[in-house]
Amino acid sequence: MLIVGGIVLLMVIAYINHAVENSKLEKARQRADLLDRIRRCQDISERMPGQLMTPQLKLLLSRLQLQVSERLLPLEKQNAKLQNDIDTLKAQIAQGESIPVKNPPQAIANEAKAKDVRFLLENLHALITSSVQGGLLPANDGKHWLKQIRQMLVLVHIEFFNTLGQTAIQQNQPGQARLAFERGVQYLRKQPEPAPYQAQLKRFEEQLARANAMVLNNSAPTAEEPSQLTEGLKDLEDDWKKKNIYD
Repeated sequence: MLIVGGIVLLMVIAYINHAVENSKLEKARQRADLLDRIRRCQDISERMPGQLMTPQLKLLLSRLQLQVSERLLPLEKQNAKLQNDIDTLKAQIAQGESIPVKNPPQAIANEAKAKDVRFLLENLHALITSSVQGGLLPANDGKHWLKQIRQMLVLVHIEFFNTLGQTAIQQNQPGQARLAFERGVQYLRKQPEPAPYQAQLKRFEEQLARANAMVLNNSAPTAEEPSQLTEGLKDLEDDWKKKNIYD
């Protein structure tokens, strides 16, 4: 009986140790996941260009960060900074759509900047999706914000192509300007819902016609200009097609 009792005791101890270890691992996993969500909320809220950041989006990010922070608090009861952040978020949310938006506008003037903003939008997309799955955001609100993200991505393209074209015009490079405006026209015509962008499409078409006229009037016409801009635009579009998570 003593031997059997000893064996049973050892099995109970092993089971308890296993359960405790699993509990520690699960808490560590939850903590890492919650910290990652908080980091994403802060990063998007702080780095999103001002022309894309609205009070509604700032409010959404603050609410999501608050919910995640409150879930993290039981795992970090002694974290005074976390409690202070929660209090700050509550004060911001209480302002509703009057919440201050201090993000400065950022020119999307090159491929690197366009990719950086696209990365922020991808993170926002992932954050919205995980928040819906985790019960932090109603499904209908999630659908609304995913649609908003797609529209924001279109605005990034519009600004990128327009800025490249205008810069080329200023540098007396009508061939490269024509390329940028032509890409803008093609991109907007391919949109599944082109109606909201008719004004921008018309503007691109007018700019394209003007650039074509400048090329034709050039006193020393040259061969087509394969250039770093051409390759950059093509690479950027191909990259977006391959990695586009909004389809």
